Amino acid sequence: MHDLLPAEIADYAWPTCTACHRELRHDELGRIACRICQHRTDSNLDALAGNRGLYARLRSALAPGGSPGEGRVSGSHTAPLPLRLEPLSLSARGGIITILQTWQVDWHETLGWNHPRWEGDLQQQLDQVVKALRSNLEWAASSHPAFAEFEAEVATVTRMCRCQITGERPERGVRVACACGASLRVTLSTPGTRCSSCGTQYGRTEVLELPLAERAAA
Repeated sequence: MHDLLPAEIADYAWPTCTACHRELRHDELGRIACRICQHRTDSNLDALAGNRGLYARLRSALAPGGSPGEGRVSGSHTAPLPLRLEPLSLSARGGIITILQTWQVDWHETLGWNHPRWEGDLQQQLDQVVKALRSNLEWAASSHPAFAEFEAEVATVTRMCRCQITGERPERGVRVACACGASLRVTLSTPGTRCSSCGTQYGRTEVLELPLAERAAA
């Protein structure tokens, strides 16, 4: 900053976290993401693993009516499916495990490491990939250009698991209006977003203060 000319200082934009778009602190400069997003992602990964983790608890939500928020429908002429499809798709190969393993493969390729290997049943493989991702999370949040996408995907699958286990409804999204006139879809837990039309970055507080797109149009 001290070597910049006055005109360059006027145009200088303080670096922001690519995940939540907060301005990076001085001790975070040079990183891809802030430590808040790193710690939140670490907590989400940790919540998935283990015999009492969200992934293991999906088994209790497989039976029709097994989710606390889903009751049986009386008087139906159609026999219920033997398993609920949503938790089944999350827990089967191609679901959470495959999503996380795909990211681990990507990280290994980026670092020039050998292709990762996983052993055992699905629960064991889930635990292995979570352990590997958490072990390398500091590097990813500091250097991986797609960390924002990784953080968002981990947050999404964690939230989906909780919804299937507890019966909570997914967050309702709304559309807010960017200053350029484009609309952005957000939820109450949106950490921040970037407008794809004009490139403006909004932090969590800023994006939640934007007017609803419908009102803006009116």
